[in-house]
Amino acid sequence: MVQRRKLQLILCWHMHQPDYRHALTQRFEMPWTYLHALKDYTDMAAHLERHPDMSAVVNLVPSLVDQLDDYARQYAAGVWHDPLLQWLQSAHLDDLSGTDRQRLIDACLRCHAPKMIDPFPPYRLLRDWVQRMKQDEVEPGLYVSGQFLADLLVWYHLAWLGESVRRSEPLVARLMTQGKGFTLEDRHELNALIGTLLTQILPRYRALQATGRVELSTTPAYHPIMPLLLDFNAAREAVPHLALPMSPAYPGGAARAVAQVREAQASYQTHFEQSARGVWPGEGALSTESLDILADQGFRWTASSETVLANSLRLSWGQTVPEKSAWLYQPYLHTSKHGSILCYFRDDRLSDRIGFDYAQWESGAAAQDFVAQLEAIYHAGPATHDQVVTVILDGENAWEYYPYNGFYFLDHLYQLLTEHAFIRTTTFAAHSAKVTRAAPLNQMVAGSWVYGSLTTWMGDAYKNAAWDLLVKAKECYDHRVATLSATQQVLATRQLSVCEGSDWFWWFGDYNNADSVRTFDELYRLNLTNLYLLMGVEPPTLLSHPLSQGARGHEAGGAMRRTSY
Repeated sequence: MVQRRKLQLILCWHMHQPDYRHALTQRFEMPWTYLHALKDYTDMAAHLERHPDMSAVVNLVPSLVDQLDDYARQYAAGVWHDPLLQWLQSAHLDDLSGTDRQRLIDACLRCHAPKMIDPFPPYRLLRDWVQRMKQDEVEPGLYVSGQFLADLLVWYHLAWLGESVRRSEPLVARLMTQGKGFTLEDRHELNALIGTLLTQILPRYRALQATGRVELSTTPAYHPIMPLLLDFNAAREAVPHLALPMSPAYPGGAARAVAQVREAQASYQTHFEQSARGVWPGEGALSTESLDILADQGFRWTASSETVLANSLRLSWGQTVPEKSAWLYQPYLHTSKHGSILCYFRDDRLSDRIGFDYAQWESGAAAQDFVAQLEAIYHAGPATHDQVVTVILDGENAWEYYPYNGFYFLDHLYQLLTEHAFIRTTTFAAHSAKVTRAAPLNQMVAGSWVYGSLTTWMGDAYKNAAWDLLVKAKECYDHRVATLSATQQVLATRQLSVCEGSDWFWWFGDYNNADSVRTFDELYRLNLTNLYLLMGVEPPTLLSHPLSQGARGHEAGGAMRRTSY
């Protein structure tokens, strides 16, 4: 009997947060790691637990994993390094300074209001009071009571809980029904639940991987753009006339790229007691040189964007590439001097439909449309062999734009996929283990999952200025590191890794939201300042001045970017 071909689907959820900790105090400067953990990492685990026949890949960046460890230690010790959690526990909200009151109020309204404030009348009322006071040019922090602040803190954290948590935890239902007048005991109970949820996240994903149907992958430790660490000119491979930083190169970039990759593998082995078989590079950014490094370090697979593949095939073939069904839905093999690695490339349009479009649809219709798109690929494909469709996107940033944090969409989608006649969900590890032949990919045009280029991190005057500041700091590091003690070297090197992360460069530029640009500008300059201080060097005065202002809003708050339109 002839077996019908199948359509293999690899669905990869990328979970990442930059390191928000102050290097000298270990205080968390921003709360996004634990908030996304409560809302998104819990829900994404719950959906995979709820659908035992569903296979998927979850990419956990080491900088995120390390911060989750940090929060678990805080709860074990009963000492919190995050201001919001300190305030949630505080018995003295009435005694906060006017500045801290205003910081608390601003922090507790920082979310996507249409889906996270407006559905909850008591929370909406608190927000409306604050807005009315501001409209009357009254500073809310000067007038609101400690009880107002307590209610705002509780509602903010309730809004940031995953839908799976709201449906399963009696405490959450009680607090949401109560609505106001939350006591210190209420806040302590909520904080205890938060601690339980945070400490369970990594064990839950370990357990999912142990089932064999979920693969956990990694990323170079602090999410750098590897092609730019290796060569600034890589940015011109996709955009030939792009403006570059004044500095000709990042000093010792190849060694730093290898160090970030090795640290990622070491972190993975510590947390998951095995080696990672695959790596999602920061922002899906790859070049020929970075592929060589990943192959040489023993990874079995990596992935990027269909636009990167199209640019690379155009270079190799010397002609325009045909319709993507002829070349996208298969892995490619890159061979280096010391190894080889399979490269998968995501379907940008399908990935963007989940990331941007389906949030506006009815959940069941959105899931059915996604499956219909897969069926169309299947029917247009070859009759002789299975194709593999790769869909990769953020595992956290899309869901606050969906009703109920995407609960119904993901539930419908996973149900349809697991019951489908010819679509089979799989993982990179499982699929790559069965690959016996793959088309060669000798040259990669450097690019990322954003526009197929590196322009999100280099080319803009502000981004280039940020790179020049990092180059100066690295030159100082190279000069000073041998004079530091062993402990100082570890701390300074870790801080250098943080500064090499992609997120800081992402946000520079006038096309981004001003508040987000201001925040990440401050964090980047703080990180560089702390690097100099850890080396015993006076920081340059330039680090006291903002680099970029930002100007306008961006789709999905600017945290994600489309590739397809």
